[in-house]
This record gives sequence, structure tokens and C-alpha cells, in this order.
Amino acid sequence: MDVTRELLAYYEQDREHDRLREGHGRLEFWRTQDVLRRRLPPPPARVLDVGGGTGVHAEWLSADGYDVELLDPVPLHVERAPALAGVRARQGDARSLPAADASMDAVLLLGPLYHLAERADRVRALAEARRAVRPGGLVAAATINRYAGIHETVGRGSYLRENERRAAHAAAADGIMFSPRRGFTAYFHHPEEVPGEFADAGLPEVAQYGLEGAFWLMGDVGDWLDDPERRALLLDAQRSVESVPSLLGVSGHLLTVAHRPR
Repeated sequence: MDVTRELLAYYEQDREHDRLREGHGRLEFWRTQDVLRRRLPPPPARVLDVGGGTGVHAEWLSADGYDVELLDPVPLHVERAPALAGVRARQGDARSLPAADASMDAVLLLGPLYHLAERADRVRALAEARRAVRPGGLVAAATINRYAGIHETVGRGSYLRENERRAAHAAAADGIMFSPRRGFTAYFHHPEEVPGEFADAGLPEVAQYGLEGAFWLMGDVGDWLDDPERRALLLDAQRSVESVPSLLGVSGHLLTVAHRPR
């Protein structure tokens, strides 16, 4: 993907390393792990983690026995990720994967799609994932939901600031979200538009999973995540409603999964 100066400046602050390891972000992390562990082929399958950052998911995938290669456009991420046991990393673009045809058992796009504002670029990235995965192999992509900006800014209290409020409502209108706090533009999907992008990339049959449900909007969700027993109950609660169509858009993030047709 195009790495703008603003995007590079944000990620070179190394904020991504802890985003899913601390605080409320752990709900997204554990739910992504929960869904993927149910959908991935068994280890030692070959997994390409595209836009994998510093390896937050590559780390547990490798520990589970998968053969993991991480691809990311940010030099700092590519420098840090190989410090994790069993993780290989190189710099690259989701729209032009340095992988041979049908060479992977699974391709994960857990970061790239919301950094690609143009639909054609998102479809191209999904088509590259389809090309790189073997017939019957898995393609999984994360997207940010259209109204997440409104939900998040209210939850953080930044909705009181006019520039944040304006940006959140602009994203709700057309999907283009410029974050004054982060300094770069992202794309926020309607859940129902994601299957069309998958279909245009040659992946016509999808399953969709709301990752956080409404629970990310709870002020005390951190207390649940800190307690292993309560965390297990919270994950089970969201698992029970994860694919209810009327609830998909409530989550901050959506995970869409497809198999390359045989």
C-alpha cells in the first residue's frame, strides 16, 4: 500500500506494537485469535500475515506451530518482527505480494484494507491474497466498521471536540475517516459492502464475524479482560452472537473469511 509520510510518522512511533497487547485492544486481539483458530487449517500450514505490524498475531501463530511469514510496508515493523520466535518478515505491499501462486495455505489481511481508501486497491489486495493461497486455502481480512468513529469518540470523550466529531460523522457518511489524533486517513466499511469486494476478487462465498460486538463500548470491559474467568465468559458471549447480521456493524472491527474456490 502507499505509505504516506503521515502514515509512516504514526507507525514509526511504535504505537502499533502495544495497541492489541494492552487495554481495550485486547478484546479485538483475543477475538481475532478465537475466530482464526476455528477457521485456519491445522499447523504446520503456511500463513502469510500481510500488514502484520510488529507481529502481534504472527507470534501466537508461530507458537501454535504455523509456518509464518510477515509482510509489512513499515520498516520499523519489519525490523522488529523477526525477534519473535519462528517469524520471518520482509517489507512489501498488499497489492503486489512477493509470493508465488498458490504457495500459501492461508493469507491474512488484518491491517491493510482500512489503509486503502480506493475500492480498486482493496479488491486488488484481496485478489493478490486469492492468487497467493492454494485452492481451498483461507483468506481472512479485517475491516473497521462504518460507525466505529462515532462510537469510539463518544467512548473516549473526544466527541466533545468539534474536529473529532466532524471527522467521525464524515466517516459515517462516506467511509473516509481522517483521524486528527492519528494524522492519517482510513477507510471504514459497511459490513454489507465487504462481501462485494471479496466477490470481485474471486472469493464469492464469505463468512463474517463481529469481533468486539457491543462489549467494546462497555466502560468496564478492561476489568473483564483482566480476569481470566470473566474474560472467558465475555469471549463466549460474543462468540454466541458474532455472526448475527443485525449486530455485525456494532463491532469496531469485522473479520471476513473466505476459501479460494477449488
